[in-house]
Amino acid sequence: MSRQVSATINGDAVDFLCEPEETLLDVLRDRLALTGSKEGCGSGDCGACSVMLDGRLVCSCLVLGAEAEGRVIETIEGMADGKGLHPLQRHFLEQAALQCGICTPGFLVAAKALLDRDPEPSETEVRYWLAGNLCRCTGYDKIVRAVLSAAAEMREA
Repeated sequence: MSRQVSATINGDAVDFLCEPEETLLDVLRDRLALTGSKEGCGSGDCGACSVMLDGRLVCSCLVLGAEAEGRVIETIEGMADGKGLHPLQRHFLEQAALQCGICTPGFLVAAKALLDRDPEPSETEVRYWLAGNLCRCTGYDKIVRAVLSAAAEMREA
């Protein structure tokens, strides 16, 4: 039996219907057309589906859509400011920190969560924080450099 859920997603009040077994990832992608979050593994091991849920970084494949009731969700779609890219997004592009793009939204959401908590992380802290995100195409060095350079730019702004 479908359940009606009300949540705030990327700053907007949203109502949707979902089945009891549907994950938050399924709801975001299939019901709300927010297709930025990707399913890489379906078991919470890769981080491709990472979103912020009430200020906490979670794998949306491990959260039921019905659990979003009354919650605040931030996805990759809410990261840019209108047409202007977030510094993290821009630095990922400039430093070629992506290839196929499956993991990129999860890395960006996780990196933003880190920089929101710690605007001046060390390389070790960035690597530790992003350890829950897997990339099968690139090395991690470009990703870490992009996060560190975006952090530096954000501190100067």
